[in-house]
Amino acid sequence: MPQHVAIIMDGNGRWAQQRNKHRTFGHKAGVEAVRASVRFARSQGIKSLTLFAFSSENWQRPKEEVSVLMDLFGMVLKSEVKKLHKNDIRLNVIGDISGFDEKLQHKISDAELLTRDNKALTLNIAANYGGRWDIVNAAKALTRDVLAGKMDISEITEQSLDTNISTHGLPELDLLIRTGGDHRVSNFLLWQCAYAEFYFTETLWPDFSEQTFAAAVEDFSLRQRRFGLTGEQIMTQDVEHKAC
Repeated sequence: MPQHVAIIMDGNGRWAQQRNKHRTFGHKAGVEAVRASVRFARSQGIKSLTLFAFSSENWQRPKEEVSVLMDLFGMVLKSEVKKLHKNDIRLNVIGDISGFDEKLQHKISDAELLTRDNKALTLNIAANYGGRWDIVNAAKALTRDVLAGKMDISEITEQSLDTNISTHGLPELDLLIRTGGDHRVSNFLLWQCAYAEFYFTETLWPDFSEQTFAAAVEDFSLRQRRFGLTGEQIMTQDVEHKAC
């Protein structure tokens, strides 16, 4: 069972267009798929679920669509946070939330504060997030420490950069799922994807169910993760581990 799963929730607009509806209709329908994903992750003991809700590039979409997405984000925060808290789920928003209006920023802060001590699952919502932004942000933090004399440039390592990445403290990313049929990561969790397994499905996001999630996890469970080693080395390690 993967400990950290991320999902690029793609296909809302196409789902709506197939039904002769406005694209925003698909975004609203996708909320139930979010609920299903959270239920599945919670029931299966997955420790961290990261959902790509709004990228830093999404601001370029039509103003009406962006406005609906912002309203929907605020509405879902208000309606779902108590359910998350009741089910021992911690909400964590990653991304540059300073780009949102003050009202939405307050809702985010209040939701994170209410759920901060919950342990069963960490639900990360990537909002106004970009993988390149995440890496640059971490690099700036290290640069400030070097300039302030808190660390030497020689101390900059993968580990020190990782401590400033937005998902620091969470399990390593095991599985990245993308719905909607496209085979790309769209500037999502670039640092974290280094050794993640990818799973692509034609299913459009509003149709993503617990069964679809289960199929992705089953596919993941059948893969051999080598992390740069050979298959033979991994098999030897497995045998030695079982012997211990």
